[in-house]
Amino acid sequence: MKHTAMSKRLEMLEKLAASGKADAFALYALGMEYRGAGRDEDSLRTFEALRAKDAAYLPVYLMAGQLLLEMGRPADARDWLEAGVALATSKGDGKSKNELLAALSECG
Repeated sequence: MKHTAMSKRLEMLEKLAASGKADAFALYALGMEYRGAGRDEDSLRTFEALRAKDAAYLPVYLMAGQLLLEMGRPADARDWLEAGVALATSKGDGKSKNELLAALSECG
């Protein structure tokens, strides 16, 4: 049952993204669905597309950074996480900044 719900959500989000009408949240949700399905490269491509479309969408930086760490790409993760720290600082978002700094500490 859970698998079916996930595939329906994924299908709906893929259609929305393909239409060009997806907002930042829809792209983020699609990236998260891919990540949950173990489709790391698709997830990363979606996060990159989101960043290109709306670089101010703060949650994507932590998720992309964590994904890249899981993929064994700490240097790429560091780039995302440092950009996220700078964005969180400029937005005055201390909670997000702390989460990003914690993930950054895992980059080695």
